[in-house]
Parts: sequence; C-alpha cells; structure tokens
Amino acid sequence: MFLTLTTTGTPERPATYLGYLLHKHPDKAQAFSTSYGTAHVLYPEADDQRCTAALLLEVDAVALVRRGKGKGRGGAPDAALAQYVNDRPYAASSLLAVALSSVFSSAMKGTCHARPELPAEPRPLRIEVPALPARGGPELVRRLFEPLGWTVAAQPVALDTEFPEWGDSRYVRLVLESQALTLAEALRHLYVLLPVLDDAKHYWVAPDEVDKLLRAGEGWLAEHPEQKLITSRYLSRRWSLTRQAMERLELVRLAEADDSEVEEIDNAVEAEIEEEQRPTPLAVQRRDAIIEALRASGASRVVDLGCGQGQLVQALLKDPQFTQIAGVDVSMRALTIASRRLKLDRMGERQASRVTLFQGSLAYTDKRLKGYDAAVLSEVIEHLDLPRLPALEYAVFGAARPRTVLVTTPNVEYNVRWESLPAGHVRHGDHRFEWTREEFRSWAQTVAERHGYGVRFVPVGPDDPEVGPPTQMAVFELDPAGPKTEKTEKTEKTEKEAKAA
Repeated sequence: MFLTLTTTGTPERPATYLGYLLHKHPDKAQAFSTSYGTAHVLYPEADDQRCTAALLLEVDAVALVRRGKGKGRGGAPDAALAQYVNDRPYAASSLLAVALSSVFSSAMKGTCHARPELPAEPRPLRIEVPALPARGGPELVRRLFEPLGWTVAAQPVALDTEFPEWGDSRYVRLVLESQALTLAEALRHLYVLLPVLDDAKHYWVAPDEVDKLLRAGEGWLAEHPEQKLITSRYLSRRWSLTRQAMERLELVRLAEADDSEVEEIDNAVEAEIEEEQRPTPLAVQRRDAIIEALRASGASRVVDLGCGQGQLVQALLKDPQFTQIAGVDVSMRALTIASRRLKLDRMGERQASRVTLFQGSLAYTDKRLKGYDAAVLSEVIEHLDLPRLPALEYAVFGAARPRTVLVTTPNVEYNVRWESLPAGHVRHGDHRFEWTREEFRSWAQTVAERHGYGVRFVPVGPDDPEVGPPTQMAVFELDPAGPKTEKTEKTEKTEKEAKAA
C-alpha cells in the first residue's frame, strides 16, 4: 500500500520545508509500528526545487486476520476472498487512512513548532495513489475531490492488460494536484475519502467515529455536495451514527451561515425533536414479503434453499404457524454462522425440534427436500451460471415439488436508482446475471407451465413507476392437475370428442 506526496519550491522557500510540516527528516528513512503492520516514510527526492515524501504501509496479513476475530471486525468484503490472500496489503483503504493519521498526526492537525508559520500556507501539492479501490468508479472520485479544490486524474486499472475485453477493475490510479490547499487540509481529505471510496472499513465503527469524521471534515464536509454519501460510507452505513453526524453537520452549516457559534444555534433548537422515521432496509422488506406470502399459502413445513446465515430461518421460528423449518446451503461456513445466529446449542428441545440445517447443492436432486409445503429461493438464482438454472429448476419444481415456491431476485431495471452503483454493474460481485421484469416473468412462466404450477408476481420495496421495484418476487402454486403431458392432452381431446358425439 503506497502513497506519495510531492511539493515544489524555490531557493527562498525550499521544497524541503515539507520535512518540517511532516515532522520527518528528508535524509532519513523511518519505520513506525501500526496495529496491522509497519509504516515506512522515506523521501525518493529532496532538494530546493522538488521534494517527495512516500508512505509505504507493509500490512501484516496474519495480524489483520487475528485482530479481525472480534465482534464486528474483519468484515470487509475484500477480506472475505480469503483470510490471507486479498487486496488489503496493496489497495489504499482505511488501513492507509489510519496510518496517515498515526504517522502524520501533527501535520494533520496543522502544527509545526519549528516553523509555526508553515502549516497555514497553501503550497503546490501532488498526491499519487497507484491503487485505489473506487466503488463508484472514476466519476465518483471526481465528485468527491473536485469540490475541494483538487485537479483529479483517476485512471481505471484494467482487470487484465492481456485481456482488454474483460474491461476495467474497480481500482484506479489516482493523481491529485492543487496550488491552493494547505498540507493539513490535504491529509484530512485523504483521511476521510480513502475509506469512503473503498467502502469497506477494516475495523468496527463505534460512536467515536462521528467525532473523528467531524474533526477531519471541519471546514469542508458541511458544504460538500456529496456530504450524505461521504457520511454514510465513512460510518459503514450505520443509520444511527449517520443521522447523528448529519444533524451535527447541519448545525455547523447553520452557524456558518448565521456567523455565530454552533453552541448558540444548538441551544436555540427545541429539546425534543420528532425522530425521523428510519427507512426499512430492503433485506427486511424482502423477508417480510416472503413471510406474508408463506402465511397466506397456509404452509407449515418450509425449506429455505440457499439459507445463507439463517436470517429468514430465524424470522420463521418466531411464528408458530411454521412447525418445521429447514435451512439448506452449499456453504458449511454459512451454515455454521446460521447455527450460531440461531443459538442451536442453547435452544430448548421443543424449539430445536422445529429447525434443521443441512448442506446441499441445488444443482442436484435431493430426497431430503421432499415433503415440504413451501420452498423459498431468496436472492439465490442470480448467483448461478445460467446454464445451471435448468438443474435447479428440476431439483426444486420437478423432484421436490412443494405446494408453494417463492423466488426473489433483483430487478436490474431498478439499478439506475442506486447512486453508488456504476452504470452496467450488478449489485453484488458474485451475481452471474440480473434480470429485467420481462426476463424474470418469461423464465417464471416457462417454469410454471413445464412443471404444473401457476405463478403470480409481487413487487418488493418501493414500486417505481418507471423502473419497477428493487426486488421482484414470483409466487408459484402447484396446480393439482399437474403438468400437461402429451398423453394427458390426447386423453382430454378424446373425452371432448366423445361428449360431442
């Protein structure tokens, strides 16, 4: 993980004054211990005309895994690729932001005892980050940095230069240049925006992160056009913390507009303010829609196919209508997490008799799936390659044949409403496809006709008049007459001819 910071100067105001500001001598290479490895500071060049300071963060993959064992830690999606093999040692992220604040803490605060006049002086700055994860692409990088006075060059990094048809990765090579910012301002911008662009903090976001954000964002965040996105991502989308930060930023903005102190504005606000309604997450809306459909079907024995970490199974256990619940997943790790979530080892005997978790692949028929009233495929089909869908279709609709089958999947048309999702990208890196409403309806109707089911469609989430809902759900109900084979069609024809005679 690497970052360089360059400035230029004159014989009267030499560029090597950068050493005073950073509190790191240009003639020395220094190393600093951090929680997740070693930070090295060195100067590849240092003379009166040009001076460059480099920060190299050498990440200890073992320490990253061990420190990620605690509750809420180590959950970055990129670390999930593998414990010891992922992009964390190479791509600028919250790890680099923490190293910046630790190694250059005095520079970030704008203090320099040797030359007190230097921190307040704007100077020519050039910052280069060779590998920056940018969820939102180069356009979002520009939207974040340009309002702060930076000239931005964000060059996408190809997935593989040998195969240009694969397109670009989510990484960019970033170059920032400015003539009007102080070093302290530049470091505070990086401290906040590097983890915002990566959107995957390596540590648990606690309430004190609000204070860190407001300190680093002082003087620029309150008026930033992307304030809401920055605040939400920096605080890992924790709604309560985001709301708290946004309220405090609004007080700052009002105080600046009124040329008064924040305390004066804060005292003028009524002590009790009606709490803003918390938006219901889409995952919760989807779960509620599934449970409502299961209740309406009269099902008592339910199997969750691709149960993941057991959220739906946990919700079903709270309803006495569902007397037997099974969770099936191909991942043993997911089933282990589900077992811990459900507290199966501490569950009472009567409650434990209602739930079963077992490993299984939906690409194969499995006699254990038979006998259930209803089956749920929630956000599952889009994780399969299209050629494997017929196997899943037969395993569920042809072999297991529950009376009711619920299938939910993303509506790709709605993706244009996600501000942070680059055009043409799917919602999750593991999605093999995402269907339009018409494509999903066509698939579902074909499956229903082939296997003797009726099907209806239910929107999940806000139903946008132009692009539809974020999630689409198909409710399959088994037709007692079953699928019409060539033989049954001939029999019906013969009976009709006989009646006519």
